[in-house]
Amino acid sequence: MKIAVIGSGISGLLSARLLAAEHEVHVFEANDYAGGHTNTVEFEAFGQHYAADTGFMVFNDRTYPNFIEMLRMLDISARWSDMSFSVRCDRTGLEYQGSSLSGLFAQRRNLLRPSFYRMLRDVLRFNRRSVELLRGGAVSAGLSPAPDYDDELELGQYLERNQYSRQFIEHYLVPMGAAIWSAPPDRFLQFPARFIINFFNNHGLLTVRGHPQWKTVEGGAARYVEALTRPYAERIRLNCPVVAVRRHPDRVAVNWEHGGPEDFDAVVLAAHSDQSLGMLSDASPAERAILGAIGYQRNETVLHVDSSLLPRCRRAWASWNYCIPPQQACPVVLTYNLNRLQGHSSPDPICVTLNATLAIAPDKILRQIEYHHPVYSREALAAQKRFEEINGRNRTYFCGAYWGHGFHEDGVNSALAVGKCFGITMPWSVHGGREPCDGLRLKA
Repeated sequence: MKIAVIGSGISGLLSARLLAAEHEVHVFEANDYAGGHTNTVEFEAFGQHYAADTGFMVFNDRTYPNFIEMLRMLDISARWSDMSFSVRCDRTGLEYQGSSLSGLFAQRRNLLRPSFYRMLRDVLRFNRRSVELLRGGAVSAGLSPAPDYDDELELGQYLERNQYSRQFIEHYLVPMGAAIWSAPPDRFLQFPARFIINFFNNHGLLTVRGHPQWKTVEGGAARYVEALTRPYAERIRLNCPVVAVRRHPDRVAVNWEHGGPEDFDAVVLAAHSDQSLGMLSDASPAERAILGAIGYQRNETVLHVDSSLLPRCRRAWASWNYCIPPQQACPVVLTYNLNRLQGHSSPDPICVTLNATLAIAPDKILRQIEYHHPVYSREALAAQKRFEEINGRNRTYFCGAYWGHGFHEDGVNSALAVGKCFGITMPWSVHGGREPCDGLRLKA
């Protein structure tokens, strides 16, 4: 078969790799590089050459089993990463770093702040109640025990119902969640409570100990992209944004900017949900309803060497540094310290900051990029459950991290699901771990 794969994020690239073993695959990518959020930027600074990841940065040994297996098959090595989190509140002056007692009290006046202890008590209460909920105590935790209603209660409603303090919500939970999903703080509070609690539990965020070990790809994540695409690299069309996909009984016609239509036997839409819907000239009512329910948030992203975006107190510096700006209703403002995350060595930290471009000294900006991240809601989770209504129908297959939690492992799992639709499997299970299989082995 001749198959078009539209989008070259992790889902599109792995789907193409799987299908290329038995079919003629062509990958369409609007950007001038393949990889999507896997975007390793090379630059000169401080008299040295660097390669820094700016989108996808880290993974862990617990919740990324299939991504780790993919790296192993490609013979791509990883290094340990430091995963720590800080909060800087420009409204109150509060700063802390959550990985140690010294970090919590990086500002010594935190020792004398009753509101800080109130926040810490609520952190412990939230963790304890969440574990109770997961063990079946839904009523006492403020959620309905009926599975059909689990996704109806928003996080903000759950927190209000259980009388969590403003300090806990504004200075801990919202910063943590908004940072993880690169979501606007007010939108994060609209995420379903069950969705958040399950995610926190799976990632070890409900315990003081037992956190997963985080890693980063040695030499930059673009190394896995190069290895993954090697067998079909000549069939990747960069700077080739698709503008229309129309399905026919015997073919799929693809039009791109300044070209087409070109006929294919099938199409894999590996772009974001809103992008995929926008390409479909003949979208069905189900496709419009399902894809339209899963929204995305734009985030301005800047690679820079301006340390003023980090907490003012150096003891509070962390790998992920969340800033609460003075004004309300702002997008997430987050700075990644790549020296800690990726092991770079430089006189000033190499950083990536979301949504604070004007606060960065212009002469310290290295690169400006735009990324989009899924934003979850009750409607989005309900749409995810309707995946089978549109996938594999009308010669069309959908994949992307938005079908899961929005992370790299979800993208890998989505690609594996596409492969299974074509009878192609990998020598590991979608749920992690190995299983006997005659599937295709990746060879770089």
